[in-house]
Amino acid sequence: MTLATCGTEGLDCSPRGDLAGFVRIVDDRTLMMPDRRGNNRIDSLRNIVEVGRVGLLFLVPGSGTTLRVNGTARISVDPDLCAAFAVDGKAPRSVIVISVAQVYFQCARAIHRSRLWDPESQVGPASLPSPGQILVATSRQRIDGETYDAEWPERARKTM
Repeated sequence: MTLATCGTEGLDCSPRGDLAGFVRIVDDRTLMMPDRRGNNRIDSLRNIVEVGRVGLLFLVPGSGTTLRVNGTARISVDPDLCAAFAVDGKAPRSVIVISVAQVYFQCARAIHRSRLWDPESQVGPASLPSPGQILVATSRQRIDGETYDAEWPERARKTM
């Protein structure tokens, strides 16, 4: 799924994912989802604290079905709630509690036209620039891309 938020510094839309059922239905108008470690930019969290409006877009792998949820959110750091979302003994830093205002299906045409789930239409990672190469270009060479790429596997092992 993707989580879209807005705040005083602009918009953010970031991918979120976990094991099936990571977004929990509390009742007819409330969802909860863990906020797992990511890139530590906290754009989504900052926007939720500032404005609170959120949009979620759920994509079902292998299906053209997309489900949209709009509403408002708040952040909980309640230790018991965070512990309830632990995976492999690792609790999230916080839980996003969403008050649902609207739920509807999004037109699936874009998913079908893009052939998103078709393995033959997918691009091989080796044909794309690496994250380090992108960081070099976007930071005007202030970031050492080779070091970033070389250190990534160990960072991922420790944080994911």
